Amino acid sequence: MKIKIINNSSNELPEYGTEHAAGMDLRANLSEEVILRPLERKLIPTGLSIELPIGYEAQVRPRSGLAIKKGVTVLNSPGTIDADYRGEIMVIMINLSNEDFVIQHGERIAQMVVAAHEVVTWEVAEVLQNTSRGEGGFGHTGKH
Repeated sequence: MKIKIINNSSNELPEYGTEHAAGMDLRANLSEEVILRPLERKLIPTGLSIELPIGYEAQVRPRSGLAIKKGVTVLNSPGTIDADYRGEIMVIMINLSNEDFVIQHGERIAQMVVAAHEVVTWEVAEVLQNTSRGEGGFGHTGKH
C-alpha cells in the first residue's frame, strides 16, 4: 500500500525494523531536547503528516524498549490517526519512572501501525444472542 507523507523534519521516514514487523518507528522532531520529568506528560512532534486511504487508520503505540527500560510510554495508547486528519502526527508521552527522561531530536519515541477498520451501522435490538460467556467481563474467566 502506498500512502502520501509529508516530512517536515530532518529525520528519515518511518520504517519497519524487521521484515515482518507490524509497526514503523516514529522519531521526535525537536529544535532542542525535551526533559520529561517523573509523571509528566508532553506532546512530542514528529514533523510528519499523512494521507490515509478511507477505511484505514494509523495507530500510535508505545515502544516496548522505552517502556521496560525507561518507564516511558504513550499515554493514549493506541492513539488513532483518522483517514481525514491532515495535521502533524504528535505523540503524547508520559514518564512513569522516578527519573527524568531526556528526549533528543531524532529519537525513536513510538511506533505506528496502519490498519484497516470497518464503518459500523447500528441495528437497534431488544435482545442479544446468548453466549457461554454472557455478561461476564473485567476479569471473568468463565471458571466456577
